[in-house]
Amino acid sequence: MSIRRLFDIAHHALVKYPNDTMFATKYHGEWKKTSTKEFINLGNKISRGLLKLGIKPGDKIALITTATRTEWAVMDLGISQIGAISVPVYPTISSEDYIYIFNNAEVEYCFVSDRELLEKVNAAKPQVQTLKGIFTFDNIDGTANWQEILDLGSDDSNQSEVEDLAKTINPEDLATIIYTSGTTGKPKGVMLSHHNIVSNVLASDHRIPRKRGLAYDDTKVLSFLPICHIFERMLFYLYQFNGYSVYFAESIEKMGDNIKEVQPHLMSVVPRLIEKVYDKIYDKGTSAGGLKSKIFLWALGVNKAKKKLGKPTGIKEIIADKLVFSKWREGLGGNIITLVSGSAALSARLNNMFQNAGIPILEGYGLTETSPVISVNSFDRLKVGSVGHPLDNLDVKIQADGEITVKGPNVFKGYFKNEEQTKEAFTEDSYFKTGDIGHIDDEGFLHITDRKKEMFKTSGGKYVAPQVIENLAKASKFIEQIMVVGDGEKMPCAFVQPDFNFAKNWAERHNLKIGQTPAEMAKSPELKARIEKEIDYLNTKLGAWEQVKKIELTPEVWSIDDGLLTPTMKLKRKAIKERYIHLYNKMYGHTA
Repeated sequence: MSIRRLFDIAHHALVKYPNDTMFATKYHGEWKKTSTKEFINLGNKISRGLLKLGIKPGDKIALITTATRTEWAVMDLGISQIGAISVPVYPTISSEDYIYIFNNAEVEYCFVSDRELLEKVNAAKPQVQTLKGIFTFDNIDGTANWQEILDLGSDDSNQSEVEDLAKTINPEDLATIIYTSGTTGKPKGVMLSHHNIVSNVLASDHRIPRKRGLAYDDTKVLSFLPICHIFERMLFYLYQFNGYSVYFAESIEKMGDNIKEVQPHLMSVVPRLIEKVYDKIYDKGTSAGGLKSKIFLWALGVNKAKKKLGKPTGIKEIIADKLVFSKWREGLGGNIITLVSGSAALSARLNNMFQNAGIPILEGYGLTETSPVISVNSFDRLKVGSVGHPLDNLDVKIQADGEITVKGPNVFKGYFKNEEQTKEAFTEDSYFKTGDIGHIDDEGFLHITDRKKEMFKTSGGKYVAPQVIENLAKASKFIEQIMVVGDGEKMPCAFVQPDFNFAKNWAERHNLKIGQTPAEMAKSPELKARIEKEIDYLNTKLGAWEQVKKIELTPEVWSIDDGLLTPTMKLKRKAIKERYIHLYNKMYGHTA
């Protein structure tokens, strides 16, 4: 069957890949599985119920969930096939952003997962005139539950209306409005059509590797990234398209348990997760003591010296794989075919290490405005340090100033209610301006250098690309986060958030008293001096104009909740600088 709209994907899966476990969510300690047929039946019930509630094509419905779950998937199907427009919202944003998004999108109904989100939306409701009702997925006394919509739709007498509406939906019709988290200013509503996302699903499909002999209904995916982000959402449709079983992880804290239970073949990740996984592996390997630690460190040396990616060759590599790296793969469930990495740049050092450990990582690149994939590596065309070849249906053009621009069917329809910003987002010849600086090498691989707006110029007139420096710095075990600053100043400096757990263990090993809390450790001259040594080593790899001359340690862990990181773990540069302006002034000798 022809796949032209988002809801066509589920119906295609029912015909071609019917699966007893299309989705699985854990409730009260047990995985509840939903078949392809049941999923579509539930989606139809939601469609019928929404129509009886008075929803019409073009109406906006917000979806907010702390962790992705089957109910979200059912709502998405039910909304899309009657021409309504979904507005997925990050659960962690501020109350002010909730109010702004709901008013800007003119949201009529909102579905939330739990009590905490219900309280946040209830607090915003008085300031949103269009919001008629809020439904929860969890059973909460005194609150409307999504089951009420299913009950409304249990009578199938208006199913013909659902099917008639579905026939009228054009691929170019608006399917969803996704509000970018942004590092400054108000969120922008990115308008994506059915065709935008479907074209990206179909163009990305052949980049995902299959394991020979593994049937579609035996392929398991563990999904834990926020589905309100287009990266995980596009993959969500791609998994449906292939008939894979998608298990929704309970939370980041329970990822380890969920991996052991599901033993997934595919997972999407962000670089920060890879960094944390490696840190945990390293800490465990080096703290084992005695012969075990020596074997671990020897194996890392063998891994680093490996000349060619792929299976181990030679006696050293085979022994290292057997004794150490096979345990890494077991820790990820033992069945991983590949991890797909997006959202931010992944350290080439870590990528090489995992590739050589038999855990392939396919790094890609894209934006919400491009639905999202612009380019991604594949097994047959892989270059570590790049973000792969652009998709076959896209035209990627590097502008004279190095900015990556793109034209293709996945490029968004514009920013909702903002023609001026939409116009600014495109070149005169209709290429979308990504805001990223990069180049395409002789082999056709795309490389990202930095965010155009994040590059800055020192008072000496030299341009500095902070992301490049930050990614190199985070190879240090002492550095959890770092933000390089220096716009208009005579030299680059940096805020450093130490890895406080590693620092504590380091201090204990060296009988140093650096304190117990992050605030105490950030004041430790010994810790600062040790991290300055790491920065000195980093500077040997940098040009004179981009070397970090001074650092200050920040006294807390940067997080999404405190507004210092975006929901996809990117630095909120303006917020970080404002939070630590006193440290900034100290580094540059400014008076407050």
